[in-house]
Amino acid sequence: MSFEAPWNAARFMWSHPAHVLAMGFGAGLSPKAPGTVGTLWAWAAYVVMGLFLSTADMGWLIALSLPIGWWACTVTAQHMQVKDPSAIVWDEIVAFWLILWLWMPVGLFGQSVAFILFRLFDALKPGPVGWADSHFHGLGWRGGFGIMFDDLVAAFCTLLCLSLWLATR
Repeated sequence: MSFEAPWNAARFMWSHPAHVLAMGFGAGLSPKAPGTVGTLWAWAAYVVMGLFLSTADMGWLIALSLPIGWWACTVTAQHMQVKDPSAIVWDEIVAFWLILWLWMPVGLFGQSVAFILFRLFDALKPGPVGWADSHFHGLGWRGGFGIMFDDLVAAFCTLLCLSLWLATR
């Protein structure tokens, strides 16, 4: 599904709760680099939520966001009739929350390194990220899982690189 005009995209997003979530509350509507915009939204949201939620609360939020996101991504992709639409950014959001949850507390530089690494793994899809992306495509629950899974693998690769960096300091 393509959106001829921005208001059609916004109308589609607000037409179902799954769409609002999967499209990152509008971050996925960005005409340029929606995955990057979704990751930036995740970063900002995490910082704000960190003012009100404990580390354990953040962990529970991330844990709940995974199955709910699977549902939202599945429904939205089916309604769009696209296997992995770029407008779906919930996968980037939850994956980056996971990175920040496990990587914090670090300063702005460390968070920026995490952001850059995650975006590189997500966009370039090297090795295991590419494998995850290619093996779980389709519409339906398997496809919804695939939308989420390749970003979780990118998060794992990011965390592995961050851990190696930390170990060599």
